[in-house]
Amino acid sequence: MTTHTSTDILLEQRGNAGLITLNRPKALNALSLQMVRDIAQALTAWRDDPTIELVAIRGTNKVGKPGTPEALFGGFCAGGDIRFFHTAALASDTALDDFFTEEYALNHLIHNYPKPYIAFMDGVVMGGGMGLSQGAKTRIVTEHTKMAMPETNIGLFPDVGGGYFLSRCPGHVGEYLALTGEVIGADEAIDYGLADVKVDAASLPALWDKLGHTSFDAWLATDLGASSIDEQASEAQKQAQKQAQIDAHFGLLRVKHIIDSLEKAKDDIWAKKTALVLRKRSPLMLHVTLEQIRKARGMGLADDLRMERDMVHHCFYLRPGTASETVEGIRALAVDKDYSPQWSPARIEDVKPGMADAFFVSPWAADEHPLRHL
Repeated sequence: MTTHTSTDILLEQRGNAGLITLNRPKALNALSLQMVRDIAQALTAWRDDPTIELVAIRGTNKVGKPGTPEALFGGFCAGGDIRFFHTAALASDTALDDFFTEEYALNHLIHNYPKPYIAFMDGVVMGGGMGLSQGAKTRIVTEHTKMAMPETNIGLFPDVGGGYFLSRCPGHVGEYLALTGEVIGADEAIDYGLADVKVDAASLPALWDKLGHTSFDAWLATDLGASSIDEQASEAQKQAQKQAQIDAHFGLLRVKHIIDSLEKAKDDIWAKKTALVLRKRSPLMLHVTLEQIRKARGMGLADDLRMERDMVHHCFYLRPGTASETVEGIRALAVDKDYSPQWSPARIEDVKPGMADAFFVSPWAADEHPLRHL
């Protein structure tokens, strides 16, 4: 067994397994540029190492001392370091560009990894955490899983391949999750195709400890216990009813049609609450996000990531500095914490036709795109 320790990433080779632990619990394991680079470097090295047959990734939580059993699991990754985004954008720091280029390249690497890659998606799994896990061969969730792509809450859009994996959800669930940023649990995640198996959180340490001592297939067959078929069938029936409700609203053509439909369903508590959520989001980025999901539905992963790289560039540079919806959203949520973003336009009704179009025009020629090699 060999172990490599850096500040925020723990890397271990145990038998035939390469093991990654996100170790920034006080920040809910939010990803920094260095963390992205460390993970990418490890995955690239293990990909070409014949002694490594499988890779697994987990997070730590804020309980106990780092590295002790009680500090492990209970949290996966809350996303990118949005405070860094805010500071870097205002300082015109080129590290911001590097972060998104390298993070999206890492997402592509995970989705196309030639060896089994296992994601232990316990606790918070949001934003960049979804980027680290959605490409996994086996995506494990627990009763503690809190999954979301909440980017519209900060004036962004569901990136890290969100267009690709959300658009593959059943019906119009992808539009619903992308626009609202709704937090879902393990059962919904499985039903929506965003996770593979649910296990008791208490069983995770033993599952992790057995990695490296057998083949992936043997580990999967003998050690990974799933919820019963009856439980899954019962949950699937409940989700089918909810999906019909989602599709009725989020399958409509435009954001304004969706919000009107929700607000007219006066006797539907869920619809009323959902409309209130959408009214709090950036109106402009709701339009951008809806277009993203629908474009991505006809794209492969590489093209989607290139599109998202174009989009995130425009989020910070189309209206630079404090004029950026994303900078303003992060300010309100994470910096000043007044929770009162001043969106521009301020209302869904004020977004004019064509306003979202500029986000989908690439600032780079095809042969100069930062993700041209994907």
